[in-house]
Amino acid sequence: MTHPRPHIRPGLSGLLAVCLLAVGLLGGCRPSSNTTPNADHTDSSLPDSVLTPPDSATAAQFAAAMKHGQTQTDSMESIGALMQALGRYFRGRPYLEGTLDTDPPETLVVHLDGFDCVTFIETVLAMARGLKTGNRTYAGFIRRLAEQRYRGGTLQGYCSRLHYFTEWMADNETKGVVERIDDDLGGRRLTDTLDFMSTHRARYDRLATNDSLYACVQAMEDSLQEHRRTRPVRYVPQDSIRAVYDQLRVGDIVGVATAIDGLDISHTGLVYAHDDGTKGLLHASLSDGVVVSPDLQRYIQKIDHQIGIVMARPRPVK
Repeated sequence: MTHPRPHIRPGLSGLLAVCLLAVGLLGGCRPSSNTTPNADHTDSSLPDSVLTPPDSATAAQFAAAMKHGQTQTDSMESIGALMQALGRYFRGRPYLEGTLDTDPPETLVVHLDGFDCVTFIETVLAMARGLKTGNRTYAGFIRRLAEQRYRGGTLQGYCSRLHYFTEWMADNETKGVVERIDDDLGGRRLTDTLDFMSTHRARYDRLATNDSLYACVQAMEDSLQEHRRTRPVRYVPQDSIRAVYDQLRVGDIVGVATAIDGLDISHTGLVYAHDDGTKGLLHASLSDGVVVSPDLQRYIQKIDHQIGIVMARPRPVK
């Protein structure tokens, strides 16, 4: 996705949708240069065709993951702990690039055989929410996934997808799915302009020639900038992350802030809680697939262009 899903999902997938030249220097998500479907307006309801597994392999993968999650649910008090357990189940799954880069019209795309850094988060979050509510059906999983991926929870074409990950966090906070905790952690204010997609128009085949889509992207970026003025985004600098380890919980959602012009978040993952209280990063790595990087601060420090972390916490479900 990136997922930009830079972190844009230029489609978040655009974060992962935007093709970040420098993303190859990063440890995880890379936006894809072809993730820009037309500014179509598909029906907001999900067709029956996506509410059932597309093939027997996906059905088996979903059933196995949910069965594993069910064995963990009773012993896991928090949804974050369940997300970590599900994420560990997927360890070793490969990094899949550009999975959301489908031709228009925009449709909900699901892969359980591999992930980019944002689809990994979305998948384990949607599964954990289902397990906690007792809805373990594939259709329920798909509806939760769509709710998380699209602005306001409604699929209405490419421009309704949450392209920049800070918007993903903000929109899912509004929907009650997550709670942003960057204010609680303090840190520095992200002030860079969000315009990677529009300033790199030529890198996207459809964006390069589709003026209506380009205008849609520009309007989206302008809206995000305005929202930042009223609700600033703060990041914990990379050299100060260990100082907030005691405030981080298992399964907290990590957005890795970047110094690359026009981007907000270049990679994503989950806080991995070790038994000794230290914190790692559970994520879909560009080079290694789904892995646990043992120390969160050390991981951020060793990667060029990463400057710190922005945090959100999955909310309990009823």
